[in-house]
Amino acid sequence: MKSEHSVQNRSAQPRLLLTAIALAVVTLANQASAQTDDANMTRVEVTGSSIKRVANEASLPVTSVKAEDLVKQGMTTLADFMMALPQSASLAPSNAGSGTNINLRGLGVNRTLVLLNGRRMANEAIADGYANLDVIPLSAIARVEILRDGASSIYGSDAIGGVVNFITKTSFEGTQITAQAVQPEKKGGGDEQRISATWGKGNLERDGWSFYATIDAHQRSRLAASDRAYLSSAAVLTALGRAPTLGTGGNATPANFTTATNKTARNPYAGTCDAPYSIVGQKGTCVLDANEYGTALYANQQVTFYTRGAYKFSEDHIVTVDYARGQEYILGTKNPTNALAVNGVSATVPSTSKWYPGNSGGVPAVAGLTGEPLTVTWAVADGGLATTKDVQVNQRLALSDEGVIAGWDYKAGLVIGISNRDNYYYSGYYKGQGLIDGLASGVLNPFGTQDAAGSAYLDTISVDGQKNRTSKSTYKGVDLTISRALAELPGGSLAVAVGADVHRDTTEDTKLPITSLVTYAGTSPSHGEGARNVSALFTEINAPVTKSLELNAAVRADHFSDFGTTVNPKISFRWEASKALMFRGSANTGFRAPTLFDAYGYRLPGATTTTSAKWDDPVLCPGGTPGVAGTGTALPGYVASTVCNTTLPKQTGSNANLKPEKSKGYTLGVVMEPIKNSMISLDYWNIKMKDMLANLPEQVYFLDPVKYASYFVRNADGTIAYINNTTMNLGGQRAAGIDVSASYAFPRTAYGDFKVYLDGTYLTQFDNQLYDGSAFVSNIGQFGLASNGTTSSFPIITYRWKHTARLNWAKGNWNSTLTMNYNSKYTDQNLVAQQYWRNINSYKLWNLTTTYNGWKNIQVTGGITNLFNAPPPATNSSLYSYGYLSSAGSPIGRAYNVRVTYNF
Repeated sequence: MKSEHSVQNRSAQPRLLLTAIALAVVTLANQASAQTDDANMTRVEVTGSSIKRVANEASLPVTSVKAEDLVKQGMTTLADFMMALPQSASLAPSNAGSGTNINLRGLGVNRTLVLLNGRRMANEAIADGYANLDVIPLSAIARVEILRDGASSIYGSDAIGGVVNFITKTSFEGTQITAQAVQPEKKGGGDEQRISATWGKGNLERDGWSFYATIDAHQRSRLAASDRAYLSSAAVLTALGRAPTLGTGGNATPANFTTATNKTARNPYAGTCDAPYSIVGQKGTCVLDANEYGTALYANQQVTFYTRGAYKFSEDHIVTVDYARGQEYILGTKNPTNALAVNGVSATVPSTSKWYPGNSGGVPAVAGLTGEPLTVTWAVADGGLATTKDVQVNQRLALSDEGVIAGWDYKAGLVIGISNRDNYYYSGYYKGQGLIDGLASGVLNPFGTQDAAGSAYLDTISVDGQKNRTSKSTYKGVDLTISRALAELPGGSLAVAVGADVHRDTTEDTKLPITSLVTYAGTSPSHGEGARNVSALFTEINAPVTKSLELNAAVRADHFSDFGTTVNPKISFRWEASKALMFRGSANTGFRAPTLFDAYGYRLPGATTTTSAKWDDPVLCPGGTPGVAGTGTALPGYVASTVCNTTLPKQTGSNANLKPEKSKGYTLGVVMEPIKNSMISLDYWNIKMKDMLANLPEQVYFLDPVKYASYFVRNADGTIAYINNTTMNLGGQRAAGIDVSASYAFPRTAYGDFKVYLDGTYLTQFDNQLYDGSAFVSNIGQFGLASNGTTSSFPIITYRWKHTARLNWAKGNWNSTLTMNYNSKYTDQNLVAQQYWRNINSYKLWNLTTTYNGWKNIQVTGGITNLFNAPPPATNSSLYSYGYLSSAGSPIGRAYNVRVTYNF
């Protein structure tokens, strides 16, 4: 029976939602335009332009978010910011070894350009196509600017989805220490801790120099599936049309076995198995307990450091040096190591082993066995979870010299970025041949935990602590931009900027020889490396034709050492029809060469990994529902657990035959101030791409296995050698929508100051094409053909409407913010029986934070994340093993957040 309290909570949610939205829509305001008075009077360089101007005159749609606003919204990491941003269709970084990345417009992480102080960083080292936000020093950030139209002719034509510019504090004086803790309401993992310290001295205007440094450390503990088992309980999955079905003889402890004459899996402990390692399966077998070994959120830790020094040689000459270092590790967990066949030799228990059923080891006898060898499917539970440790270190040194020479503003820079990523076997991994030998010799017991001799033997074949992969990417570049006013026009100064930059990218990725020894990891030794030189010239002209009309044009020519030259223009306008009404628009083209990894990374002749989801082999386990694992039936002579409802070998890697992708885009917007202290902006955006570089989504192969039969490469016995899932040039992509931003400041009252904000995106189109000439398929509000294959096999989740609404109250030393992040409903994948056809309900997360500044030198912020304890959206998609959209929602639930800052 539902409690009265829960009913009241649910009834309160729509009232609060309607109140917040009604206030925001009626008041019609723009959060992005809420600049300080000082900013309105100072010429600054706005993201998207090389010409300095008054900040609120920008003709391009730029959203600016201050660091303190992230705190007010209850955000603890840049991942929280990325997930809440309405223009982002990013995946939750729950289990991503690459860390946190951002995907503007859902066009792919490779098409969002991430900058630090207007310049590039070295990319994440393996894919070398995007930045890991976790290595950016959060405590140094002053604000984040998001250029919401793409293909920047200033920063690079590869910014098809847009630009995210993280801008650090220019100076800091004094000492500041901040400590923060996040504690979930429900027991288990997922708790967070953060501590940062900042020290600085000097003021550039007063002293002619400044220096500061900050260090920030953050960690989150592992959240096991068992910590939130109710999210994927049998009752929940059954209601979704995905009633759990027990396996028949997969890898488990105690192991299941077959013989040469009997391919039906059996188990000497049938009916009892061995909790917590396994539970009773079908037909007298045991299966792993997914809730025991599953992971909802990986454990991770970040330590970032940033320092900046500036010296003012004269009024017209300032030199700045900054250094950033970010380090992160992620502990990735899998089921226990399996004993797999090596060089055609299966994991076999001979009749001479004391662990053979009925022998001296105490394993129960099995009727019908006459001493024939047993082929076992064994999960080595003694080692616990098979865990890897993924360590990333990203460093960047930047030198900037800016000033004025002969009436020209100039800015020159040198950037050196190095990104390293190493992967280690952290715990629970063993040499595959060692497992085979240990079973054959009788020292290893596949039907239970090990005795002393077995444990000692496992220690000798363990690879824990050994490195298995090392990767490195670098970015080295120099740039120079000069700008000045050329003439006076009726509306102001005609200004021009000319710039050039030259940079070199390199990548190197090596899977070490040890990977061939650890068969469970499903990978092989490999090496790939590549380098590219890019040189660019660009120019921009800004013409205030009249007091109300401003035109801007820019063009950029890039020369790639491996893909030739491309020229991409961009034009924009700004027309102020009245003091309360302004129109703006832009048009551009884009060009994105394959990343170094896509073109020159490793490419092996066989399988390099396994599918992320479980599938039925469409040939050897036929008869089921296409795309729904566990509905087929194994052909005679094949073990069901190896061809049905299982992960299958997959080949990923580079493709030397790739060609660049191209884009065209435009925006058209209006900004209004209908009443005092209010503003609203509406910006329509439209992006079209062709020759899109991507991986085919996994489900495509299994929804139409006949069409994609050539992608299934098979062994002589008919089993799958691998599925070709390398990077390819697919068809086109079309995306369009309307960005809505609004805010209103209420007249001051005796009860305090109230402000409301709304920032949202409404998609009008998001169509994907698998190959040139095929039909476009919509992905709006439904599972389509879009995949974030660069970092995950999960599909892109493209909501029709997504917004963040805020209500802020301030009085004296108190400041409170109520935030609601909203994603509209979604049509589920629905590859289940018709009676289970369903929609995924809209997803609403409410956060409440309050800050108090009344104590000397101390600021305290407390808050509740997920105020109404909303569960993540449930789904019947077979791509999500736990039955909820883990790529779009957090399983943590309600959590409490405390942050204390002390200034010395």
